[in-house]
Amino acid sequence: MITVSNLSLTFGTRFLFKEVNLQFIPGNCYGLIGANGAGKSTFLKILSGEIEPTTGQINFPANSRLAVLQQDQFAFDEYTVMETVIIGHQKLYTIMRERDALYAKPDFSEEDGLRAADLEAEFAELNGYEAEYEAEKLLGALGLGAENLTKGMDELEAGEKVRVLLAQALFGNPDILLLDEPTNNLDLPTIRWLEEFLINFENTVLVVSHDRHFLNNVCTHIADIDFGQIKLYVGNYDFWYQSSQMIARQMKEQNKKREDKLAELQRFVLRFSSNASKARQATSRKKLIDKLNVDELPTSIRKFPYVDFKPDRPCGNVILELKKVSKRDEEGNPLLHEFSMEVHQGDKIAIICPNDLVKTTLFELLGGRLQPDSGEVKWGVTVKPSYFPKENSDFFEQDLRLVEWILQYAPKDEGEQFARGWLGRMLFTGDEALKNATVLSGGEKVRCMLARMMLSGANALVMDEPTNHLDLEAITALNEGLVRFPEIVIFASHDHEFVRTIANRIIEITPDGRHSLDRSLPLDDYLDDPRVIEERQKLGLARLAL
Repeated sequence: MITVSNLSLTFGTRFLFKEVNLQFIPGNCYGLIGANGAGKSTFLKILSGEIEPTTGQINFPANSRLAVLQQDQFAFDEYTVMETVIIGHQKLYTIMRERDALYAKPDFSEEDGLRAADLEAEFAELNGYEAEYEAEKLLGALGLGAENLTKGMDELEAGEKVRVLLAQALFGNPDILLLDEPTNNLDLPTIRWLEEFLINFENTVLVVSHDRHFLNNVCTHIADIDFGQIKLYVGNYDFWYQSSQMIARQMKEQNKKREDKLAELQRFVLRFSSNASKARQATSRKKLIDKLNVDELPTSIRKFPYVDFKPDRPCGNVILELKKVSKRDEEGNPLLHEFSMEVHQGDKIAIICPNDLVKTTLFELLGGRLQPDSGEVKWGVTVKPSYFPKENSDFFEQDLRLVEWILQYAPKDEGEQFARGWLGRMLFTGDEALKNATVLSGGEKVRCMLARMMLSGANALVMDEPTNHLDLEAITALNEGLVRFPEIVIFASHDHEFVRTIANRIIEITPDGRHSLDRSLPLDDYLDDPRVIEERQKLGLARLAL
């Protein structure tokens, strides 16, 4: 059991954590969640010893081994893939190196022999003779074949390095496992394998992830960072979310009652403060007012934007048709080849393709920002599409305040008050509404683009990776908004839960843009459908990636 006692961390006068007390019990998987900047990764670094807390202490079980998913992809470039994985068990790796160095000595002495015997005993006790087999098995499950084992880490692509570092963390059955965004750059079969691994893992896991589907599948508990505290909740992310919404409503009701009581007391004091017979009661109520002002409920740093798309009118019978659309890149390489699709009423379509350029090219064609080399993209006359591009920087090049930026997309004659209302829905309150559009972060730009789409009144939403740069709260709000939307959605996202809960139809395009699979199925059914599996095999498609 890990015990956290009176843990505090300050930066200057700001408390990130204040007097945190927790216990993490073996056999459980704890999902660490919180708003951006709440301190999720920082807390993992405190547990791993990379950062010292300001006060408090952390006690680990005696002789326990801690494994951490390393974030520096270049830290092991001087090692082979096999070595990098085994380094995850540092004691075993040190014994292995010393043992191999002894056996390589040309003048192997009797003393060396005695030392080698001791090392062999320790090596066997740590299951060293199975180490390379276990490492190879882990790498294979993560999509790296035997041909990679002897490669140097510096020979691998970034995505392959991430998988090796994940294998390193999982290697050797650690007692405590700390994982920061372990599903990044993993395809769906690998994520499923990792979920099964963690479900069956018998020791302690703490994981930070923006993947709600992953958190729902693996977590037995949620550790929520808010109000400068970390509170544990039994259950997965969905259970925590439903509970937190209920608590938020209760807090809102408490605040409302408190405000009503405060107003009532103020009226009494104002009315009777100069009345001698009521002076004592007025003084008593004034003390209550002071107490109500002091005992404020804590302010959460977690904020959910309000996302709600309202179409001006329903779509008609004819919505969208692509007929034999072909498109090449600037160098003449084919991206889409005679691609056809038809969209029907009620469709919410997820576009899947391992080639992001092919995927984005299709969305640019649907959004009207590109024209096909041949073929036709035809929207119905009653359809009003709105496009969310993956790359949005050209929307924010003008030197405008946010209130001016949003008014570009508002109805005529609307002013600053209207703009502030819309920006407030997207968490730009007070002076934030006066920020310059050129200095926004990635997540802030996405929230502005969503506000733009909501103002459009569109009845067909075309969205290329709208979950990029968003925190869990914004992804959840957008997810719920698109589930409620009654008309057409065509989108791509790497977020499994987002695709699973929104899409009722999957279109998967081959990396060369020449073939596609089209099924009116939700994501999980699509993944397990025998006909889809057989057709994917015929097309030679690799492991499925969103």
